[in-house]
Amino acid sequence: MEIFQTTIALRARKRGFHLITDEVFSALPEIKTLKLGICQVFIQHTSASLTINENADPTVRTDFEMFFNKSVPENDPDYEHDYEGADDMPAHLKSSLLGCSVSMPISNGKLTLGIWQGIYLCEHRDYGGERKLVITAWGNT
Repeated sequence: MEIFQTTIALRARKRGFHLITDEVFSALPEIKTLKLGICQVFIQHTSASLTINENADPTVRTDFEMFFNKSVPENDPDYEHDYEGADDMPAHLKSSLLGCSVSMPISNGKLTLGIWQGIYLCEHRDYGGERKLVITAWGNT
């Protein structure tokens, strides 16, 4: 079994849900050498998250943003943690709801996602900045 790992910095993106599948795959070219394995992507932040979902219709990502903004509103007077602005605590809550990592199978050197699936960076801050990902792949060559 082989294990490969890299850390990358994603460019700053505006608040919303962004496809990053190609960036993940190209960041760790050793994935292409694995016949059978697993790839895990972990985000090193508490105000952004990762998920896997629809990769074709961009309105799905728009609807995700709308849903989470309705579900976890800003300026809730009950929030105590607001040191970094109105989007601070809601970003932490959204991140916990979605999670800090995703895993997917690798088959014959490719991420084995469904035809309509892609990896999302879920940016929950208005100005989240650069985001770091740790990408680990392991399996048989």
